Amino acid sequence: MKTIGATKFKKQCLHSLDRLDAEGSIVTKHGKRVAGVLPYDQDCAELIGSLKNKIETRGDSLTTGVPWNADA
Repeated sequence: MKTIGATKFKKQCLHSLDRLDAEGSIVTKHGKRVAGVLPYDQDCAELIGSLKNKIETRGDSLTTGVPWNADA
């Protein structure tokens, strides 16, 4: 993971974000880590519906099966 000083990151923020690789970068201030910058994963849309017909639900999925008295 690459490191970049806070001052340099501030000056080159947009350029740094454009060059961001999969590992991301660590922003340092006076040699100490203060922040991590990671790319936003935009490939999650393919997960929607990916488990259709692969999961079987047994029983009532809206209850735990444990009796409960709300007035108690």
